Amino acid sequence: MLLDKLKEIENKYDELTKILSDPEIFSDYLKSQKYSKEQAEIEEVVRKIREYKGILSGINEAEEILSADGDDGLKELAIAELEELREKSPRVESELKLMLVPRDPLDSKNIILEIRAGTGGDEAGLFAADLFRMYCKYAEGRRWKVEIMDVSSTGVGGVKEVIASIQGKGAYSRLKYESGTHRVQRVPATETSGRIHTSAATVAVLPEAEEVDLKIEEKDLRIDTYCASGPGGQGVNTTYSAVRIVHVPTGLTVQCQDSRSQIKNREKALKVLRSRLYELELETQERERAMERKSQVGSGDRSERIRTYNFPQNRVTDHRIGLTLHKLTLILDGELDELIDSLVTHYQAEKLKEV
Repeated sequence: MLLDKLKEIENKYDELTKILSDPEIFSDYLKSQKYSKEQAEIEEVVRKIREYKGILSGINEAEEILSADGDDGLKELAIAELEELREKSPRVESELKLMLVPRDPLDSKNIILEIRAGTGGDEAGLFAADLFRMYCKYAEGRRWKVEIMDVSSTGVGGVKEVIASIQGKGAYSRLKYESGTHRVQRVPATETSGRIHTSAATVAVLPEAEEVDLKIEEKDLRIDTYCASGPGGQGVNTTYSAVRIVHVPTGLTVQCQDSRSQIKNREKALKVLRSRLYELELETQERERAMERKSQVGSGDRSERIRTYNFPQNRVTDHRIGLTLHKLTLILDGELDELIDSLVTHYQAEKLKEV
């Protein structure tokens, strides 16, 4: 079964090589980009497949030499080679199986991060701001670029909603498990009796859709411009720089007023709209694969409470995998790798069972 799967991947790679050599495809930028990206995603696996096949071939050759009449010196060399290859074979096979774990085709994408205050009033807004700072610090540590698309402040240092683009290698693969409801337990600064409050914020991590993924028809859009509100200075608040876009077929509405430039705000709003429409399309596909979805721990449903941040105990608990770390301060300062690595390992182990 494993060899059949390896042959299928190799055939796919060869087929893509043939497609990319077609002058008609080569001259079409979007198609060429699509097929090149598809080939690049399996190139490393193909190299490992060929290494594994070389080992199996070497084992067969060495066994043939040992089973035939021949030179004793040659047989000694074959014995040494066979021992080395048999020792190497299980390790390479294990590496190959791990690489064959079904990869999320979205893993290489940038993301649109949306954080919204949930239940808890002003405290929920402060927690939403803390979460955004946490992801910004994490992105900074990985040298990713963070660009705020839109933000709605509470006036007491918190945020009702913040939408940002995070661009960098592996952004979606690392942060895709953050979607869901995050809960905080702490004593608010305004609480005089020292009573612990529970508040929540929701996090959505959307793969950033490119034009090659999803094309939006201009006729399906209603675009309005208006004066931006909130802080930003006279230039922002007195010119029609803010943009609101309505996608008529779905009713989805996106607005952006972060930049002084109407053109830039339009570009940012379209980027968010495209990613939300892409998510809708993906959700439709996921519903069609309902049985597979049931087997996935932590589906990313935004109504699902995925994590609790407990300040009195300096504790963070991820409820999906039962992991508790007593390093809340460090985690909120962007040190998320231990949490994320544990989630990635868990999901890979689940998928490895299917290989």
